[in-house]
Amino acid sequence: MKWEHYFSIYERHLERFRGKPARILEIGVYHGGGLDLWRNYFGPDAHITGIDIFDSAKEYETTNTDIVLCDQADTLALETIFSEREPYDIIIDDGGHTMAQQIGSLNALFPLLAPNGVYIIEDTHTSYWSQFEGGLRRPGTCIEYVKSVVDYVNVDHFRGADTLELYEPLKQALKKELVSCSFYDSVCVLEKGDKTPKIVYHYHGDGLQEVVGTSFDIYAEP
Repeated sequence: MKWEHYFSIYERHLERFRGKPARILEIGVYHGGGLDLWRNYFGPDAHITGIDIFDSAKEYETTNTDIVLCDQADTLALETIFSEREPYDIIIDDGGHTMAQQIGSLNALFPLLAPNGVYIIEDTHTSYWSQFEGGLRRPGTCIEYVKSVVDYVNVDHFRGADTLELYEPLKQALKKELVSCSFYDSVCVLEKGDKTPKIVYHYHGDGLQEVVGTSFDIYAEP
C-alpha cells in the first residue's frame, strides 16, 4: 500500500532513474504490489530486489527481480548479505515500520548505497505511535534518529568534536556523502552526492567575479 502523496515524492527524487538499468532494493514485499509498481515505473532494464521474512515472498521472483529472506532489524545480516552485492541506487524501506527495523536498516544499508543514491524511509508516522515504540519527541524513534542524521549535511562546518551518537559505519558514510535530508508527511529521503568543499565567489558590481577560496578557507577558525 502507498499513500497518495508519496507519488509526488517519488517523482521528485527518483525520476532521473527511469528507463535506466538502475538497481532498486525495497524492504517489505507483502503481496508483491510494490515490486510491480517499481517495475512499471523504472522499466524492464531495472534490477529490483525485495527483502522479506516470509518464504512466500519468493513466489514474486521474476526476470530481473529477486527476493532476499532477512529480518530488516538484523543489522549484521543485512551488512553481510548486501556488502557482497553490487551497490543499489535506490533503497526504499517499506518494511515493518518499528523503530528497531527502520533504524537498523538505515545503519546497515545507507553506507552500502551507491554514490548519488537515494534512501527512502516510508511510513515514519509510526515514530509517533506507541504500538511501534514511538511517541512525540521520544528518544530512540526513527524521526529523532534522522534529526541527528541531518546535521551531517553540514559536516564541513562542524566546530569542535563530533559527539553525535550514531552507528559508526553510518556516521562515516554520512560525513563523506550525505548531501540532503528531506522530511515529508510520513517519509524521510536521504541522498548521497559530491561533498567536495564548496567554492566561494565574490561578485563585483560590474558583474565580474573573483574566486575567494573554499568554504574551509573562508570560515576556518583562527
